[in-house]
Amino acid sequence: MTSHDEHARHDHAGHQHSMQEGHGDHAGHAGHAGHGGGVNAMAASATLHCLTGCAIGEIAGLMIGTAIGLSTGWTIVLAVSLAFAFGYALSTLPLLKSGLAVGAAFSVVLAADTLSIATMELVDNLVMALIPGAMEAGLVNVVFWIAMMIALSVAFVAAFPVNRYLLQRGKGHALTHQYHGAEPVREGFRRYLPSFSSGALAAVIVAFMLGGLSVAIADEIGDGPAPAGQVEMQGH
Repeated sequence: MTSHDEHARHDHAGHQHSMQEGHGDHAGHAGHAGHGGGVNAMAASATLHCLTGCAIGEIAGLMIGTAIGLSTGWTIVLAVSLAFAFGYALSTLPLLKSGLAVGAAFSVVLAADTLSIATMELVDNLVMALIPGAMEAGLVNVVFWIAMMIALSVAFVAAFPVNRYLLQRGKGHALTHQYHGAEPVREGFRRYLPSFSSGALAAVIVAFMLGGLSVAIADEIGDGPAPAGQVEMQGH
């Protein structure tokens, strides 16, 4: 009788173990099936963060360079430098909010974002250089803003596979991903650090571009030819 009970318990335990193994295999298979989508979403988010920083930095650099009368070459240098600065800053904020020290956060971001931002800047400036008149157009010019939209779109497409490649190998934004899900630290200066979702960043870029384009269009309309009656009065 005892032997029969032990045998039954053994069969039942074996059956449970088999079910657990099967469940584990199923879970692993499900995770693997969703892995591609997860990597693509993470790569898109990482690229969008870089794109936002690059766009803000480049426009700020061009505005400053134009305002203080820098040459085209130095204006480009300033714009690219600010693009890196803003790109790093946007990626550093979530790490600081998670409690990471400033130096440690910057070190992680430096390793995670440099290749992505460099790719984006290289492609962006190359496209701007290839579009006739884009580099010399100035900020209040429709050609500049349309060229910038095209250049940033191409730069996003170019940087996305770079970020995806790095993520698949545990590099790039994979280095920062563990901090993004952490509970934010609400102490000291970290209480005032903003959080930006991918949707908010996309909205900022679109609004920024459309705003600049609208100002350029309004300026061109305002500088249009004077009405015929006004020309005759001026001639008289």
